Amino acid sequence: MAAEHLHVVIIGAGLSGIGAACHLSKQCPQKDFAVLEGRAAMGGTWDLFRYPGIRSDSDMFTLGYNFKPWTDPQAIADGPSIRRYIEDTAREYGIDRKIRFRHRVLAADWCSATARWTLQVQRGDDPAPLTLSCDFLLMCTGYYRYEAGYTPEFPGRERFQGDFVHPQHWPDDLDCSGKRVVVIGSGATAVTLVPALAGKASHVTMLQRSPSYVVSLPQRDKLSNFLRRFLPAKLVYRLARTRNVTLQMAFYKLARARPTLVRKLLLGQARRQLGEGIDMRHFSPHYKPWDERVCVVPDGDLFRVLREGKAAVVTEAIDSFTETGIRLQSGEVLTADVIISATGLELQLFGGIEVAVDGQPFDASSSMGYRGIMLRDLPNAAAVLGYTNASWTLKADLSSEYVCRLINHMDAIGMRQCTPRDHSRQVKDAPFLDLASGYILRAADKMPKQGDRAPWKLYQNYLFDLALLRYGKVEDGYLEFSSPQPSANSQAANPEQAL
Repeated sequence: MAAEHLHVVIIGAGLSGIGAACHLSKQCPQKDFAVLEGRAAMGGTWDLFRYPGIRSDSDMFTLGYNFKPWTDPQAIADGPSIRRYIEDTAREYGIDRKIRFRHRVLAADWCSATARWTLQVQRGDDPAPLTLSCDFLLMCTGYYRYEAGYTPEFPGRERFQGDFVHPQHWPDDLDCSGKRVVVIGSGATAVTLVPALAGKASHVTMLQRSPSYVVSLPQRDKLSNFLRRFLPAKLVYRLARTRNVTLQMAFYKLARARPTLVRKLLLGQARRQLGEGIDMRHFSPHYKPWDERVCVVPDGDLFRVLREGKAAVVTEAIDSFTETGIRLQSGEVLTADVIISATGLELQLFGGIEVAVDGQPFDASSSMGYRGIMLRDLPNAAAVLGYTNASWTLKADLSSEYVCRLINHMDAIGMRQCTPRDHSRQVKDAPFLDLASGYILRAADKMPKQGDRAPWKLYQNYLFDLALLRYGKVEDGYLEFSSPQPSANSQAANPEQAL
């Protein structure tokens, strides 16, 4: 039996994958496609992460899709609300019928002779892989490993007699009521967990090796909620989205241009929220704002539980675990019934898929990003990734729109293969992600590079990307178009199945 062939295969049914499928169904209605999801439910991050208090760290007017208004009163939304938003979008656009759950792509091999991808897919527990082929591969797998988060080697961890968990796989039966909890970490997950657990646990301690910048933002957008009484939801959404994109860009630009001023503003806000009883060294990082991502706390919930004495912050390195908690290098012991290792992610490109071109393994780490979407020398494939300095979906939407433009352009010029090329090899490379966060630095040697000029440079700028991806020329001199030539030794693909 011949392998099933599709015009496009989307890998991943999370926020990016559902959005990409909606854009494809609207802009390329002539293309048949499927969304392959390795898990049993859609939602991606927002279905996988189930720890207490899970929420967005961006406002939903920019984290939401550009075509689907967010109408919930919460601007900084909880995980279940975001998951419902994704599910509602999938149903509204008929994408739920395109998803094949428990379909995990193991390998993808591009054949230049036929201009097709061949995929090996594991279905559920079936040991025999299913073979699919497609013309274009759209990877919406994010860039972290779903199987496990990052946990450092803690000396003596095996001696601890209580519960030890990583938030990425929160146990359904873990009850922290009345218990002493230590949360290791200082990033977005830690600052979410501490106030969420403070209401149940007898006490919560956030143990951090070094501080992060933490800023309080309103959980509800009062102006948008008010305007929604009188104006159409789409208009209110567009106005709030435009305002918030502008503020995000202005804040980031100011932080880069005037880091001392922005540091003073951030620390000043934290001081006012904390009151005089909390030592500011716990919230005074040694790096500049936006060298790492700034943590958002809705309505200052973290600051509130610290003020009320329901939680505490300790800034010190760990010496070792003990039977009853953690011994610090100072000799102090933090007693704990539950220890939560909110220590970050393991980065993984392509969701762990083994990618090959004409039978040769493709080394992403030696490649370079093209428009932040495709990779140099990798044909007919795109990876939808979001911003690190703004809401993820702002870039994801633009990336999906660009892929649809590219597919339609290939149809218009009668070409079936597109490959980013840099024949001069004069572009200087730099790290793909311009942040000094631990999870990024740990995986720097596994990630592709970015260049020092367009279209190889990641500008992390929504307006620039809007101009480049939505309105810029598809044929820019770096994207090489071709079609396989029929020969006696190679089987040409059916022209009716061309992109």
